[in-house]
Amino acid sequence: MSVQTSAVQSADIIVIGAGIIGAASAWRLAQLGLNVIVLEQHHPASGSTGRSVAGVRAQFNSATNILLSRESIAEYAAMPESGYRPEGYLMLIPEAGWAAHQEAVALQQGLGIPSEALTPQEAQQYADFDTAGLGGCSFCPTDGKVDAHSLNHEYVRRAREAGARVLLDTPVTGIEQARGLWRVTAATGTFEAPQLLNAAGAWSGDIGRLAGLDIPVQPARRMVFSTGPINLPRPVPMTFDLTSGVYMRSEGERLIFGRADPSDTGWREGLNWDWLDPTLMLALERWPWLEAATLDRKASWWGYYELTPDQFPVVGWMPSAPGWLNACGFSGHGVMQAAAIGRVMAQMAAGEEPFIDVSPLGIERFDTPALRKLDLQV
Repeated sequence: MSVQTSAVQSADIIVIGAGIIGAASAWRLAQLGLNVIVLEQHHPASGSTGRSVAGVRAQFNSATNILLSRESIAEYAAMPESGYRPEGYLMLIPEAGWAAHQEAVALQQGLGIPSEALTPQEAQQYADFDTAGLGGCSFCPTDGKVDAHSLNHEYVRRAREAGARVLLDTPVTGIEQARGLWRVTAATGTFEAPQLLNAAGAWSGDIGRLAGLDIPVQPARRMVFSTGPINLPRPVPMTFDLTSGVYMRSEGERLIFGRADPSDTGWREGLNWDWLDPTLMLALERWPWLEAATLDRKASWWGYYELTPDQFPVVGWMPSAPGWLNACGFSGHGVMQAAAIGRVMAQMAAGEEPFIDVSPLGIERFDTPALRKLDLQV
């Protein structure tokens, strides 16, 4: 609930955004005894969090992403409210990418992830698919999914219980820095703090612009198509076809599937049904049995990714703006890494060394023209 007030409200840190990243961070910040104010333009899980497919995985090719997911999944597994279900992720890797992917699996295993490299024939134990063009596959049994709505609201509850003030229906309209304080103007009043955490998801670039800062995060629309009920011999774990970019997973008695459209960026709304046919044609090449399924338009949905140029998040201090922290641009990985990011943000705000080295995710990396190799992404 928002509260109208004319007095300036002070805090140690202002968190902008009560999606899963902002909520998890607010809880950890308040646990440290900091005076925390969270400003949310709508309500928890109303943005990317609530419209995600809520998958969690540690199958990445960079140590930073692996560790952030590993620690987050461990926290979710200990939280009944998370709805964590370790159903596994199956990666289908084209021949050209198989050698590099084997190195990624070895890195994962070295960091304690129980992933395994498989031949396409061995991977049939997890799902039925056409093996044409594949060099190999990988599977991790601790990957899976969570209930993103429940998890987001649980972090908000914990944050409030720890003393954070979470103000909903409070869109931010202005930000300025003066006398070592960030002054944030919202529809319900004015707020000041020496530190500010930008956790506004797909809106993070807009939040930066309010303060005159360039934060390279933009919204990208994503479609999630749903079949009608389908009778399958076994559930399909989240499966990525890295050849076509199509993913698929069982959701109860249905299947959900999708594929990123790299041109679909900006504030576009609604389901793009024109994207269904090209996605479905590619899906049928890998999963011919999908032809027997029907489409449930009402069960399909859309949401926003928060993309950066290299599809790695922006995490850490803003060098040009003392006291400004970013935790945004997760490019589809926010739900799976929120728990660890919450701890990292609290440690950085308190002047402590983060328990995971997130320096590779600093915004300074965009000062050089060369961008890193993409991580496993759909």
